[in-house]
Amino acid sequence: MSSVEPPQHVISTFGLRDVEPAPLGADWDGGWRLGDVVLSPVADHARAAWSAKVRETLTVDGVRLARPVRSTDGRYVVSGWRADTFVAGEPEPRHDEVVSLSLRLHSATAQLERPRFLVQPPVAPWADVDVFVAADRAAWEAVPLRSARGAGAPEPSSSDGKSSLELVKQLATLRKPVESPDQLVHGDLFGTVLFSGSDAPGISDITPYWRPAPWAAGVAVVDALSWGDADDGLVGRWDDLPEWPQMLLRALMFRLAVHALHPRSTSEAFPGLARTADLVRLIL
Repeated sequence: MSSVEPPQHVISTFGLRDVEPAPLGADWDGGWRLGDVVLSPVADHARAAWSAKVRETLTVDGVRLARPVRSTDGRYVVSGWRADTFVAGEPEPRHDEVVSLSLRLHSATAQLERPRFLVQPPVAPWADVDVFVAADRAAWEAVPLRSARGAGAPEPSSSDGKSSLELVKQLATLRKPVESPDQLVHGDLFGTVLFSGSDAPGISDITPYWRPAPWAAGVAVVDALSWGDADDGLVGRWDDLPEWPQMLLRALMFRLAVHALHPRSTSEAFPGLARTADLVRLIL
């Protein structure tokens, strides 16, 4: 999360004047609110521009979607900042509603084409985006983390990082072939869906992955079980989704791989993942 205010020339280029920036939380990527607009720092230009273009016209039943605000010269991203309409709300532990939103969202994104950047492998020097690309592939490739090692990913040195890698290897032996089609999905819904009373839930951004829609729901469930104090019954309440046990398994492998590879991972995050692994094993 950025603590640096957006530069004045960025504020001006997006046509914002005479408004004092106010910091927002992680659900806005460390953004700053200026009236009805939020300026957020961009980690990856291609992904930010893609998300803005999609959210400009996408309609999702029962979802308040932040719309991009273009700069005065028509750009989505200016000097590493994007602008979006402000959507009121805060993340809340309404986990089943997040999964339900996931299904509606991915029904709407099913017809979107695969962005070119989602085909690209992780590359050195490593940035955050490469960590998530490598972790995503780890859950699906024949030899987990082969892509990461091929791109020069450092081996984890912490005990929890090593434990994460060991769990990934163990869980990989439980994988079975899946037939659910890949499509464009939002792979980071936990903690980013905004609730405001009885209003429809809101989304400030779309983090794109090319995976089956039930996998994205699985990531939200794994996150909620690991870090959101969700009840264990969340696993079973969505077992009518296609190939649900295998989707949860791959979602869990993905999060464990992120924990192993990300330089800012903390040991406090691992016990929740290990506990979720025990729950997922029971349904396989």
